[in-house]
Amino acid sequence: MSRSANRANHRRPAACLAFALCMITTAVNLQAPLYDALAARGGLGVGATTIAFACYVAGVLPVLLGLNGLADRVGRKPLIITALLLSLMATALTLLAPTLLAVGVARFLLGVSMGLTAAVAPAYMQLLVGNADNRIATNRVTASTSLGFGLGAAVTSLFLFHSPSVTPPSLWIYLVAATLALIVVAPLADSPPETTKHSLLRLPSYPPGAFAFGLAILLAWATVGLVIAILPSALQRHGLSSWSGFATFGICSGGVLFQPSARKYTPRNATLLGLLILPIAYALIAWGAVQGSLAAVLLGTVAASSACYGFIYLGGLSGVLATAGAAASQASAGYFLLAYIGFSLPVITTGILIDTVGHTLALTLFGCALLCGVITTMILLRRAPVIDGHAR
Repeated sequence: MSRSANRANHRRPAACLAFALCMITTAVNLQAPLYDALAARGGLGVGATTIAFACYVAGVLPVLLGLNGLADRVGRKPLIITALLLSLMATALTLLAPTLLAVGVARFLLGVSMGLTAAVAPAYMQLLVGNADNRIATNRVTASTSLGFGLGAAVTSLFLFHSPSVTPPSLWIYLVAATLALIVVAPLADSPPETTKHSLLRLPSYPPGAFAFGLAILLAWATVGLVIAILPSALQRHGLSSWSGFATFGICSGGVLFQPSARKYTPRNATLLGLLILPIAYALIAWGAVQGSLAAVLLGTVAASSACYGFIYLGGLSGVLATAGAAASQASAGYFLLAYIGFSLPVITTGILIDTVGHTLALTLFGCALLCGVITTMILLRRAPVIDGHAR
């Protein structure tokens, strides 16, 4: 068989898996533009919205930390299929019961789905692309998942422009698309489960220098969580809530454009550059939300994404793995533990503050805390051990 024919044989299964990964992550923020309308429908405030949003973390963390070895026992494809089924269930639930409580339950299911996916996606993609450079598999996983995180929210916003609803057609379209993903994933090859039983539990650890990278991703994902969960309520005051899905798309998917640039830097320098960008981008987002400037919000979300999903995410994870040595799984678990803490606790705190003191003061306080965190993290990174090589 020729080399070109061999590449073609690998390309189709890899494309099928990429489509499935995109559908799994598309479900995660599909209902994001509806948060404010669902909270108002139930007579609830921004604090309740952020708690429902953070239920995602309650689902993802136990799976990432406690079931990381599950793929060794059952294989990779069953976990991807389970993740798709959970995404379908979560979306169907919000169609049948369009309430904030249902969103909280759905977010928990989506967290479990994403935890299962994150545990197996890179290795499964590497299996399907064959003996190619592992960066090809990593790039496909990164691109498909990053696109999905923003795609669902953007499509929902498109339908809200046409006809405001708490059950827009985007939810029905997703059910069809995710079912198609199940169909194309079912025939894919998979490696057999290992006969040696490994521990399911992988506790987090922080080798020297790794904690500073973890703090960087905590700050970055706190900003992402704020844009997804809180920005719709801020834009609603100016009649711009329908645009919140595009802001989510900008902050989740825009970072992919900057990852090639991030690879040119060492892990520490890439992370430091992202930390420099982050507070400036957040200031632009917050000012735009308070003043009702849509252009500032959208520009700020793309700038923030360059930091959150470009320089900090790629540089930070590369830095952690470079310092970890043989403890890569535990160090990676520690990195994502801090990431998801940032994705939940600061967002909940800010949501409660908004209900108490209003958007302007709460967003200002978040910005002050972010700036202090950035300065502290940059000092720690400067003192961390030097890591050779580029971010990957």
